[in-house]
Amino acid sequence: MTDLFSPLTLRGITFPNRIGVSPMCQYCCGPDGKPTDWHFAHLVSRAQGGAGMVCVEATAVVPEGRIAPGDVGLWEDGQIASHARLASAIAAHGAVPGIQIAHAGRKAGRYAPWDEGRKPNQWVPLGPSPIAFDHFDPPREMTEAEIEGAIAAFAAAARRAATAGYRYVEIHAAHGYLLHSFCSPLSNKRTDRWGGSFEGRTRIVVETARAVRAALPQDVVLGVRVSHTDWVEGGWDTAQTVELSGLLKREGVDLIDVSSGGLSPQQKIPLGPGYQVPGAEAVRRGAGIPVAAVGLITEPEQAQAILAEGKADLILLARAMLRDPYWPLRAAAALGRMEALRTPPQYDRGWNTLGKTTIDRTIARPMPPLG
Repeated sequence: MTDLFSPLTLRGITFPNRIGVSPMCQYCCGPDGKPTDWHFAHLVSRAQGGAGMVCVEATAVVPEGRIAPGDVGLWEDGQIASHARLASAIAAHGAVPGIQIAHAGRKAGRYAPWDEGRKPNQWVPLGPSPIAFDHFDPPREMTEAEIEGAIAAFAAAARRAATAGYRYVEIHAAHGYLLHSFCSPLSNKRTDRWGGSFEGRTRIVVETARAVRAALPQDVVLGVRVSHTDWVEGGWDTAQTVELSGLLKREGVDLIDVSSGGLSPQQKIPLGPGYQVPGAEAVRRGAGIPVAAVGLITEPEQAQAILAEGKADLILLARAMLRDPYWPLRAAAALGRMEALRTPPQYDRGWNTLGKTTIDRTIARPMPPLG
């Protein structure tokens, strides 16, 4: 039985447990796209809290691929140093440092959620076809050269991510952003080789994965986040996701991060605890590839059951981690796995009162000075 606190090894990289921090946009960078002290405090605290992997938010591969001007970026070499500081600190606390690389496509050029409204885009977005998302401005249909340029930008950003020290790199192909919008027949009406059939609509994802895999060292884990369904009739669905995941496995992708929705405001999502887990299970069984499950997974027993029942290999938490950076430590206590607690020795006194007597000093250690 897979345990929430058992290690997961992919491509020689060992995640010390099956709990990961899902990428969550913070919208607080300056125009240079460099991670800030906010990102450092936000993400490193989750590593201190015992997560096995901590993933940096959707990081733009080109400036025009940002969701909003406050997004993190990796579109130029000058951004590497700030990412290296962040990746080093996450790793120093025993977590695998990860990053999601992204292009927002037709949903680009917006505002932070707390500033959002029925405002115009801040720049002209790009997409497979000139079909707007909701009340956003219509995107400009991409030329073939621009599509090829986006693929190259993903590869270049992945190369920078590896240089910065990230050991898990995730391509964002979900939530209605650029790559997902090509996959769905609701947003892609092209008649050239980038549209039409399943092969045409998914070509950009497959070629992006191929280019990114070639740009990464062999010991860096490659993941792809997908929306397994649009939750709209006639849109992208789970069966197509399973087929695409099989293709991505052949391109050297190691993990599929299974989410859903985000492409159409007409989506009808049956929200409930673990509502996206069936999609993850379908991909795991149908494509034979490790998967991460996300979506209203909030309780330790729930996360443990998903793994024990063979529905996923990794649990990614988002809002639960915003509420409680120390969720993994609380989970270890709840599941009777106190010996699995991974805390800095400076915090031992806080956990000894719960009966913790054994500390894994191979990964729980004082944080070294950061240069």
